[in-house]
Amino acid sequence: MSSVYLCGFMGCGKSHVGRQLAAALKRDFVDLDRYIVNAERMSIPEIFEKFGEPHFRALEAKYIRELANDNIVATGGGALINDETAEYARKSGISVYINTSFEICYNRIKSDTNRPLVMQNTKEQLLELYEKRSAVYRRNSMYMVNGNASDSVIVEEIAKLVRYSESN
Repeated sequence: MSSVYLCGFMGCGKSHVGRQLAAALKRDFVDLDRYIVNAERMSIPEIFEKFGEPHFRALEAKYIRELANDNIVATGGGALINDETAEYARKSGISVYINTSFEICYNRIKSDTNRPLVMQNTKEQLLELYEKRSAVYRRNSMYMVNGNASDSVIVEEIAKLVRYSESN
């Protein structure tokens, strides 16, 4: 067995789907953002404020390596935009891009004060970021699923991909 790294834009459903997927596959679930908050004893906004976004991305890269133990990992929205981190995820497991429409993502995140990028950007700027990252997620993921589908469909589709990958 290998780890499964879920990636996609903020609000695409990585954590929500990840918990259900972990239950379906009988594996541990780890939310990378929560893992970082616990390890660093600081909130994500505090990390951004004190050290900046590049430091936070370095923490993502560091901690993703600690989680390569058959876990279902909900990465942060920016974790797999780092090519090195994405390569590590591919080598230590499988990476799946949950491709959810911008409108759905935005409606889920627009009032979330724990997301520095949401608080610092307009809807138009977030759409631009979404479009830019979308191409990177596609390039850096092994698989892509339709994040606009129901939770059960998304979970089943990813579970099939995991079973297929592990049988080959």
